[in-house]
Amino acid sequence: MNVPDSVGTALADRDVAGATCLEAGAGVGNATAGLLNAGAEHVYAVTDRADHAEGVRERFPDDDRVELIEADLRELPLPADAVDAITAHALFNVLPNDAAAPIAAELTRVAAPGATLVVDDYEPMPPESPVRRLFAVENAAAELAGARPELTFYPADGLRRLFGGHGWEHDRTRPILEPVPWTESHLTAHTAEVRGHAASLPDALGQQLITEAERLAKTTGHSDEGRMYSVAMALPE
Repeated sequence: MNVPDSVGTALADRDVAGATCLEAGAGVGNATAGLLNAGAEHVYAVTDRADHAEGVRERFPDDDRVELIEADLRELPLPADAVDAITAHALFNVLPNDAAAPIAAELTRVAAPGATLVVDDYEPMPPESPVRRLFAVENAAAELAGARPELTFYPADGLRRLFGGHGWEHDRTRPILEPVPWTESHLTAHTAEVRGHAASLPDALGQQLITEAERLAKTTGHSDEGRMYSVAMALPE
């Protein structure tokens, strides 16, 4: 089963053999695949996006180890103490600020005593970063169109402290991608997000944002910069 190197590295020192696990923000199911490869017995793949849910169904057809749950992570349809391991791979950078705390609380609720938690995300990039400037245009378009940013980057210590407030004890923090390869396809995808938000804005304003996003993507082309980290924590028994 194909598992990205970043996911494999994040899970390499975690013992999930025979465990009931939860992938928070399933995306295309990369962490679900990583957990299964590591011997997980059952994985709840949770997403609130229909397109991601369809991708998970296509990736794990007829695999009774995977249970897709289409739900808001702030209201999981699971009982307390239901899972032994939780992953949140590249989740928090696509959440609004006001969602982080309730999601941390809900993930803690469903975690059994002694559970392990692996949170992987991206450090904020320096102000002079061309990729960061493209993300700033994307956030501006999202704010103008829907009154919330598209992307938020938390330092590793910020997410460690967030979950520490819910009783999780820090185990280790380490880089899993350094530098991060922002490919042409990545930048093109973010430019497409700008176009999508701009469609609901006045033509002149929307076009200005699109033009700037396209300029930044074209002049950048490909950039290796930034750091993706993995924070592992445990819930006391």
